[in-house]
Amino acid sequence: MELIQENPDLSAYLAADEAIDHTHPLVRQTAARLAEASADSYVYARKAYEFVRDAIPHSADADDLRVTWRASDVLERRTGICHAKAHALAALLRAEDIPTALCYQRLLHDDGSAFALHGLVAVRLDGAWHRQDPRGNKPGVDAQFSLDGERLAFPVDAAAGEVDYPTLYAEPNPVTLEIMRAAPDRTYLWAKLPEELPRTQE
Repeated sequence: MELIQENPDLSAYLAADEAIDHTHPLVRQTAARLAEASADSYVYARKAYEFVRDAIPHSADADDLRVTWRASDVLERRTGICHAKAHALAALLRAEDIPTALCYQRLLHDDGSAFALHGLVAVRLDGAWHRQDPRGNKPGVDAQFSLDGERLAFPVDAAAGEVDYPTLYAEPNPVTLEIMRAAPDRTYLWAKLPEELPRTQE
């Protein structure tokens, strides 16, 4: 699949915003700690990815009802759904001047009852974009940082109606972000999250 950069200006993928708040002291401190043990941008990106994947449990896996959406809150509370963890990883990567995009998949729930919009990132290294999924591993999920072929959490089954969206966004999906901001807990969030990207954003 050919990934499509929504904004031709690469600097847009380094910007801070309300969700990807990489100017926040906690984000800067975490990035600095990871960078101190990294020889180059590739090593740093892998370490940041593995930190978000492994040190911040996906809230559904941990049965944590708290909702986070801002990167600094994800790092502080150590919990978040896929979208929140993508914001945290994007913030850590952008903090070290590595262009990072947000991207999405439409996936079936484990029980096949409905679809959910899944969030992940793409990192710009070696002159190309590479998608990475920091949602967190569990039995049956083995996502890894890779620039040599994707090793995402979930392969898409097009025959079942699942979708890989090719567009790379500089900012979070606004519909999803607004729902996350308003959610009092994850139970509410699960019931409200969109099943797919709005048509104008595909």
